[in-house]
Amino acid sequence: MTPLYAQNHNYSDFNVLAVDDIPINLILVQKMLMRFNFNLRTASSGQAALDAVAEKKPDLILLDLMMPGIDGFEVIRRLKENPETADIRIVILSALNSNEDVVKGFNVGADDFIMKPIIMERLITTVITQIQIVQSQRK
Repeated sequence: MTPLYAQNHNYSDFNVLAVDDIPINLILVQKMLMRFNFNLRTASSGQAALDAVAEKKPDLILLDLMMPGIDGFEVIRRLKENPETADIRIVILSALNSNEDVVKGFNVGADDFIMKPIIMERLITTVITQIQIVQSQRK
């Protein structure tokens, strides 16, 4: 069986927003996902993420938790309490990996949690799984 991440698919109909205050992390995510042709945008802060969502609603957000100003937990809370953005799939990408942080992430509304350092296969499989959920909800 071919792994999900090895399948050649074009996901250009799906919008993904990657949010991290460390530029190299955004570059790594871009490189890991580039062969799948997602419409990938980036934001470097919690406020920039909220602004990007207001500009164009993504199907999926890949979100760091530890950012200056508005942290990832607060971004999730604000998105989930707004009926227009509550359905956005959110995957946390974070070096915060205590059980408390993971549980808090899910409790505020995250759909999955990937611990840093990011393993490419884990990221790709998770992103594609979340996009398939979005795809099934569209039908």
